[in-house]
Amino acid sequence: MKRFSLEVVVGLFMLIGFASFVYLSVKLGDVKIFNDKTYTVNARFGSVAGLKKGAAVDIAGVSIGRVADIVLNLETYEAMVTMQIQPEVKLQEDCIASIRTSGIIGDRYISILPGGSFDLIADGGEIFETESAINFEELLSKYIFEN
Repeated sequence: MKRFSLEVVVGLFMLIGFASFVYLSVKLGDVKIFNDKTYTVNARFGSVAGLKKGAAVDIAGVSIGRVADIVLNLETYEAMVTMQIQPEVKLQEDCIASIRTSGIIGDRYISILPGGSFDLIADGGEIFETESAINFEELLSKYIFEN
């Protein structure tokens, strides 16, 4: 009888440990188990150097969504970025999307500057005002070789 209760305690301990591991993996990996309701917004950029799928979309430093996809538009040779935005955040039609860097050598993310328009971007809509990523190598080479 004593051996049976010891096995039950060890089994429960293992289950609790495994459940804790799964919980931490999901939280630290920022994985969404249940599909949160979001809406899609697109933006075209001349360059998205360093921006990756899953990057944050921020307004005033607060995360409001994620980059869902990045594809090349074969007609205009611009990068089309698809973003998933939280439903409680409503973006104005005249907002500006910029690709920024967190820190000196940090990850790239999209920063959105809200506009003043009363018209809102609908699901599947597009942000027309964009600022591409700054290419530091290009800036450095211009500074070095043009003097």
